Amino acid sequence: MIIIQKKEVARIDRLSYLCRPEDAGLEVLSLLRREFHLSANLLRQLKTSETGILLDGVRVTVRQRVTAGQELSILREPDSGKMRRVPPAAGPLDVVYEDGDLLILNKPAGLAVHPSPGHRDGDTLGNRVVWYLSQTGQSPTFRAINRLDRGTSGLMTCAKNKLAAQRLEDQLAAGNIRRVYHAVAEGVGLPAEGVVDLPIGRAEGCGIRRCVRDDGQRAVTRFRVLREQNGRTLLELRLETGRTHQIRCHMSHLGFPLCGDFMYGREIAGMTGFALHSCALSLIQPSSGEALSFTVPDPEIFACLLGGAL
Repeated sequence: MIIIQKKEVARIDRLSYLCRPEDAGLEVLSLLRREFHLSANLLRQLKTSETGILLDGVRVTVRQRVTAGQELSILREPDSGKMRRVPPAAGPLDVVYEDGDLLILNKPAGLAVHPSPGHRDGDTLGNRVVWYLSQTGQSPTFRAINRLDRGTSGLMTCAKNKLAAQRLEDQLAAGNIRRVYHAVAEGVGLPAEGVVDLPIGRAEGCGIRRCVRDDGQRAVTRFRVLREQNGRTLLELRLETGRTHQIRCHMSHLGFPLCGDFMYGREIAGMTGFALHSCALSLIQPSSGEALSFTVPDPEIFACLLGGAL
């Protein structure tokens, strides 16, 4: 079953710019950089594509000079022939929002995002997204922008073409994709709010586990206590950096590991994943520039944990 709460799909293959009088005499390359903010890699792919860069519908080189009133357009999805394909597999997919550039998904806990040596049988979010896109006549390519651990639930962003992916990755790197998490942690007694500014690196002898260490990368997590109940704490968390396992590592270091976190705390029978949920997400639509914001409710397991049922 596919659950679609909001669907606004407009499949447009090209992005266009109408040259203004003040653009007359400029090279196509100048306009591509100024108006489309292309990465060097994407620009190379557009240049080698037969219809990658068109001026009034005709293929041109980047050194071509424009005149006022001409339409410069580029492909959103130039074919590089190098994209690793994820095989499709049907499965539940909670689509919060969709347009020609974006899929905003509500991922369940316990579902891996990418195929890997332990998840090659079509049991990942990537497999489900590719199946969904192929069923709706869209390019079946999986491009996750903000990734979630297998045990984390909530909002994730996927790009549907290369141009959108580049612009969203630029937003992520600049800190312009805002994410808010809710979590249930073991223990009570944290300050009402605070900032954890502690570097994170790999734990000795473990390729996956992270720990706070002086030679690690800077990691900043803001937290606010929402409620304390039955020896546990409901938290709101905001990331200023995006290190691997950042929230899990920081909270464990403070002595408040997340409920059900087998790596940094303890497993809880009856839980799938752990009590960390991406509840709010905001970003800029990569083509229109519109500000988009999304929220999803906490999973039911949170109420069970705080109520003492688990």
